[in-house]
Amino acid sequence: MTLIKSISGIRGTIGGEVGENLTPIDAVKFASAYGTWIKQQRTKDNYRVVVGRDARISGEMIQNLVMNTLVGLGIHVVDLGLSTTPTVEVAVPMEHADGGIILTASHNPKQWNALKLLDAKGEFLNGEEGAKILEIAEGTDMTFADVDGLGKITINDAYIDLHIDEVLDLELVNVDAIKKAKFKVVVDGVNSTGGIAIPLLLERLGVHPVKLFCEPNGHFPHNPEPLKEHLTDLSKAVLKEHADFGIVVDPDVDRLAFMDENGEMFGEEYTLVACADYVLSKTKGNTVSNMSSTRALRDITEKHGGTYEASAVGEVNVVALMKKNNAIIGGEGNGGIIYPELHYGRDALVGVALFLSLLAEKKMNVSDLRASYPNYFMSKKKIELTPGLDVDGILTAMENKYSHENLTTIDGVKIDFADSWVHLRKSNTEPIIRIYTEAPSQQEADSLADRIISEIKGIANI
Repeated sequence: MTLIKSISGIRGTIGGEVGENLTPIDAVKFASAYGTWIKQQRTKDNYRVVVGRDARISGEMIQNLVMNTLVGLGIHVVDLGLSTTPTVEVAVPMEHADGGIILTASHNPKQWNALKLLDAKGEFLNGEEGAKILEIAEGTDMTFADVDGLGKITINDAYIDLHIDEVLDLELVNVDAIKKAKFKVVVDGVNSTGGIAIPLLLERLGVHPVKLFCEPNGHFPHNPEPLKEHLTDLSKAVLKEHADFGIVVDPDVDRLAFMDENGEMFGEEYTLVACADYVLSKTKGNTVSNMSSTRALRDITEKHGGTYEASAVGEVNVVALMKKNNAIIGGEGNGGIIYPELHYGRDALVGVALFLSLLAEKKMNVSDLRASYPNYFMSKKKIELTPGLDVDGILTAMENKYSHENLTTIDGVKIDFADSWVHLRKSNTEPIIRIYTEAPSQQEADSLADRIISEIKGIANI
């Protein structure tokens, strides 16, 4: 099985051998390293870390290991229990904490779990900070507290409600218009914490939620990545309920996708496009997404007089460029909305509230809204990595092959053609090469991806 150590956190499969999987010993090891790093940031009498988890079957076990490791380091813990990634991010500064840990493997299947690590601002660690924690984990420079210096665990299960309060208080969230629209929405919570948070948010907004897979028991009813091929039940439910649209989130609720009133995907790439369209119509400014995201965000941004920039893939990279360019909204094409008016983190709750505000003000259905945006089609494919495969050599070979095209190499290799593009990169979270393409039609996007995959396999002899 697999244990992946990166700036995205420590991610692995449950069980198996120490050092090869996310075992209890590995959980304690990396929690110890993180807690040690927290204490190195500044000297103070009391340290505090916020910890929350999604509904994975292994979540309670991993959370108890992590929290009690922090207690052993003399760090006080605020236990949010079942929570969402953006809720923990919001809670860290509200608690004046020194950091936060979210126990979630995001869109990975149920056998996976992970420690996602936050700084005192509730934001993901940068590369240098992540590397330092990995260095501490491999050493012996960790000192634990004596019996009188142990930390304490405080349970606080109010933060999903507090998070919703913060969303509803945002100036651009038009609560009155949403309530007047009397929307009916089907919610696929993939049996994780989105099944708690999203219906609560909708109810506060006067929206009637129809719950589908909203029992937070960790038994994912389908592949938890919110893609069209995994959402046939949601499509059927939207049609059966005559709903205005459907909502689906991933297990930790930082990714968001919509389904229109006809049971067709709005397109997770267009979640950010729609939310940005709404925000930019109210506030002039710039946007940022990663380079694997649709060109439609650039088009919408320029339509509103703003400037669009593309970052390397990864939330921390998007956030850094957003701060540099004073972007007023940004995110990732996988349905991740980052709205700095609340916090610098992907947040499905903010995305839902902004999308509902847009629909309510425009008084149009979801399919017509989608038709109003530039039409691009994406293909997202991958190649499983095998031991000994020279991935860097493959990417260099592809770079050389297309050296006459417009290339960007800050994160893998992106090749921009006149009316399409392809982005090749190693995943930070899975042992794969991702191949993302975009073109004016689905057939062209798929054909481009298949051609590139064939070329890679030829280079690698696989």
